[in-house]
Amino acid sequence: MLYMVIETMKAGPAAVGERFRASGRMMPDDIAYVASWVEPDGSRCFQLMQAPSREALQPWINRWSDLVDFEVREVQPSAEFWAEFNERRNGSLRA
Repeated sequence: MLYMVIETMKAGPAAVGERFRASGRMMPDDIAYVASWVEPDGSRCFQLMQAPSREALQPWINRWSDLVDFEVREVQPSAEFWAEFNERRNGSLRA
């Protein structure tokens, strides 16, 4: 499953950057970092992560929660969403 993780830096990016340089992402082995984007002022980071479940992200979130507030949303690629949407819609039209 894919998750968009929106991180809001509690005290700005400096402390987060320092910990990242010292310790890395500190993710469990079953979590994969896909990509990330940071707002130009450094106040928020948007990370795309792959994980077997939302619960699997929790140990990673716990390691950063003193510096970062997290919002986690399950997402899927647009093409996948529309293919499933159209399949459901077309299936219901046939019924």
